[in-house]
This record gives sequence, C-alpha cells and structure tokens, in this order.
Amino acid sequence: MRFGYREICLDHETGPRHPESADRLEAIRRRLSRLHGIEYETGDSVGVERLERVHDPEYVAAVESFCAEGGGTWDADTLGTESTWEAARASAGLAVWAAAAALDGRDGRDTPFSIGRPPGHHAVFDDAMGFCFFNNAAVAADAALERARVDRVAVFDWDVHHGNGTQDITYDDPDVHYSSVHERGLYPGTGEVGETGGEGPERTNLNVPLPGGCGDAEYLAAVDDAVVPSVERFDPDLLIVSAGFDAHEHDPISRMRLSTEGYGVLTDRMRTLAGETGAALAFVLEGGYGLDALAESVVMVHEVFDGREPVEPDGDPSERARAVIEEVRDAHDL
Repeated sequence: MRFGYREICLDHETGPRHPESADRLEAIRRRLSRLHGIEYETGDSVGVERLERVHDPEYVAAVESFCAEGGGTWDADTLGTESTWEAARASAGLAVWAAAAALDGRDGRDTPFSIGRPPGHHAVFDDAMGFCFFNNAAVAADAALERARVDRVAVFDWDVHHGNGTQDITYDDPDVHYSSVHERGLYPGTGEVGETGGEGPERTNLNVPLPGGCGDAEYLAAVDDAVVPSVERFDPDLLIVSAGFDAHEHDPISRMRLSTEGYGVLTDRMRTLAGETGAALAFVLEGGYGLDALAESVVMVHEVFDGREPVEPDGDPSERARAVIEEVRDAHDL
C-alpha cells in the first residue's frame, strides 16, 4: 500500500494517559518499518474553504481561535493545543490525498491508506467530539464530488464506535452512502437501524449496531448480508473505508472480539466490493487504542493488498447478531 503520513500529526497533544495519542502513529510506523517496500506520501493540508464545505464556518473559526489561544479542553474527551489546528488540517488533507490517489488509479499494492490524526468520524457539522475536530472522511468525499471526479461516494466505517459525525454530515446527501458496523450502546450512543437517511436520499444510511462480544463471524455476516448489497445497489465511484481498529479483541475500550485476521477478511471484502462496483478504494485511519493490536491490524490490511489470503472465520454468527442483521435487511429492503 501507499501510506499517507505527516510528522505534524504527532504534534497534536492530548496529555498523559489519553488513549488518542501520538503513540498510535508511532506504533504503526515502527511495525511498518519491519516490512520491505513501504512508501509514504505527504499530501497537502486542507484550507479553510475546504473545511467550510463540510463544517459550519463559525465552528471552523472557533477551532482556529481555540488553538491560537493555546487550546485546552474542548469537551471531556477532546483536547488540543496550539499545534492541533495544523495537525487537524493535515489529517484531513491526508484523507483528501488518499481519495485523490485512488481516483488517479492507485490500486492493488498501491492502494492508498492515510494514517493521520486527530481522527475524524465523530466530528459533526458544527462541533468537535470523541477525539475528533474535522471529519476527514467527509472532507475527502466532498472534495471528490466537488471536483467532479465522481458522482457517488460510499463511506464504510468499521470503527467500533458509530461515526455519528459522518452520518450527521452526509445524512441528507443523495450522493453519499454511509454504512457503519459498530457496537450498540457504545459512545456516542447513535447509529440505530431506523436511521436510514434524510428526506432526499433513499436508504443511503445503513447502520448495523451489533451487540457487545461479537467477533469475526458476526462482522463478516454484517458485511456480506447488509453492507455489501446496500453499497452495490448504490453503485459508488469511490469507496472510502473509515478504518478504526478498536473492535479488536485486544483493544482496551470496547467489548468486541474481532481478530487481526478478521480485519484481513474485512479488507478483502472491501477490495472485492470495489472491484465489482468499479469504485476506487481508499482507507482513512480512525480509532484503535491498543497499540500492538492497532499496528498489527494496519499491517494486516497492507498484507492483504500484498497478496496474503486471509483466513475466513469458523462458525456461525450468534442469534443476537443475526437478528440485528435481519432487521437491517428489512429496513433497507435487501
């Protein structure tokens, strides 16, 4: 894969013991350094005008002022410093780079993956929350649409937390399909099955809120039986994966049981989905707070594109998970 990375993203400081720290990117980079042929690209930071296409201009100005005044605590979870303004614009720029690189024909072993921070999928139209200031995936989707490179963009979010920010920003947009498989009841408490899209779009917002304790079999069933057929029907030109790795069995802040190999299977499904729909494919880092699990999972995504065949899970999904998936299929007429 081609990885997007900028050192400025390390300068977003969140304080001691905060789970979203620069240690995350450093752990990924250390693990990738053991592999041959890893290449990095930097991309460009997004400007205010690009951010204002996705976020409330007053909110964008408030973040800039907050950082210029030295930062501090935006809310109980979301902290920043003077450097956060530049880091957040760089992180969004890396997502824009990943989408543009995919649309330029980067695929296979050159599939782009942006590893920036702060992450983005909790950032709503007019507020920061959940460690996120600007919605990187939404900014990337909008840039592709605004530049008339695509007609439709799909965002698939496999982070353990529902991407309420991405849903908030894209809910009424018929040109963006958002889907999420996440742990029901976990922060931020959104992402129910009945949230299927605004008045204009028709079933362009798909949520699979799985019960805690689900693993590879449940995730694969959710993707195969709900996410894939919904995205296929939407027929996107660009598929962005909001790749959080906090559903991992060794992540400290969730109850899910997804394995490193399971992330490989999900990656393979997204590669196949992009191929079958003719969509360009890009990955954008979201969460993941167990450093070893995060780094190994990112490497697994890379290795799938480098030729590794991931091992399909044994066993069937639980009855509780199957009931949720069937509810989703009914809600979306799949």
